Amino acid sequence: MAIELSWDPKRAALLSMDYQTGIVSIFVKGREELPARAAAVLRRARSLGARVIHVQVGFRPGFPEISSRNALFGAIKDSQTHRKLFEGEAGAIHPAVAPEKDEVIITKHRVSAFAGTDLDMILRANDVDTLILFGIATSGVVLSTVLHAADADYRLVLIKDCCADLDPEVHACLVDKVFPRQAAVVTAAEFLSEGSGG
Repeated sequence: MAIELSWDPKRAALLSMDYQTGIVSIFVKGREELPARAAAVLRRARSLGARVIHVQVGFRPGFPEISSRNALFGAIKDSQTHRKLFEGEAGAIHPAVAPEKDEVIITKHRVSAFAGTDLDMILRANDVDTLILFGIATSGVVLSTVLHAADADYRLVLIKDCCADLDPEVHACLVDKVFPRQAAVVTAAEFLSEGSGG
């Protein structure tokens, strides 16, 4: 069933968040269609003229951005296995959703796409007022970014089946109960069938 979303593609940006090869490999088990579905959403956004921005987690050699006081990232810094998720091919954006020419890539060092990055500046400089977003994990980058973006008065469209979490119950709670308070929560199929953006 088609849905009506009220947004102007010229003032919209799609955020593809943390779709890095190593991260995707952990989260796609049992969801092999996830990268292909995300790729279809990216193609649709591009065809409508929306800006596409890729967000990735990355660190300098030695991980100097990570404080030992940060429980989540401190554990990454202390684990050779986890560090490898953000290095080389594993840390690269997954080929299914790879950036095209001139698309912006934001490298972040925390959970939110906004924390410590120039994302908000880029959005404001390009008169973006609407964010279409998806990412991995639902309880990580998606949750943190949605809350920040809502507080910053962005109009939000969340593609729920292009998000994934290791805990299906947490994912369901967020997309069914929490995010609808801040965003229009839709499936990829609904987004793809929606007209010109309103």
